[in-house]
Amino acid sequence: MIRLHHVPQSRSMRVLWLLEELGLPYELVTERFGKSLRREDYLARSPAGRVPALEIGGETMFESGAILEYLCELYPEKGLGRMRGEAERRDYLVWLHFAETMSHHCAALTQQHLMLREDHMRSPVIMQLEAARLGKCYAAIEARLAQSGDHLLRGFSAADVAVGQAVYIGRHFRSTEGLVRLGEWYGRITARDGFRRALPEEDRRIYARDFYPAWDLPGA
Repeated sequence: MIRLHHVPQSRSMRVLWLLEELGLPYELVTERFGKSLRREDYLARSPAGRVPALEIGGETMFESGAILEYLCELYPEKGLGRMRGEAERRDYLVWLHFAETMSHHCAALTQQHLMLREDHMRSPVIMQLEAARLGKCYAAIEARLAQSGDHLLRGFSAADVAVGQAVYIGRHFRSTEGLVRLGEWYGRITARDGFRRALPEEDRRIYARDFYPAWDLPGA
């Protein structure tokens, strides 16, 4: 039995999407974002009180990148990972974990726009900086696709899942307009059934709006 503890529109979406792509049976436990993840029974699964937590083979894993690697290695016949000795192994690992760089910026922007309830707590400077950093990540993806073609590697992989989910969140704060290769790639991977099944119901979303623009700097 595979059981995924998941908060919609969080990093656990990567694992949910990959489970769908792998075609594995699983039980989904939808958690609530916030203090409920600090309860004792959940901290026993994920000591930092974050999602995902994956119960598999009588053990529990946390950290989305590690879970994606593990699942791909557990089911190599699915072709979504790149195993040791394969030519694309290095690039696979780089892009699989590049998603966490992007998610760091997305988390900072989510905090600024959604989690800090009072306007005086929010910083237009941080909003502008983190959105700009996301833009640099987009540029890196655009450059990679100029080399690799339709996907980040030769063929769809868990790297596309990880980075694609980060772009899905990032687009709430930084537009991808003008990045032709990224736009085509994003359209291609989000048209997949696995991605569509990983999307949340309307009433389960963290992000109520499609886009949260950075505030203007004072005096600008």
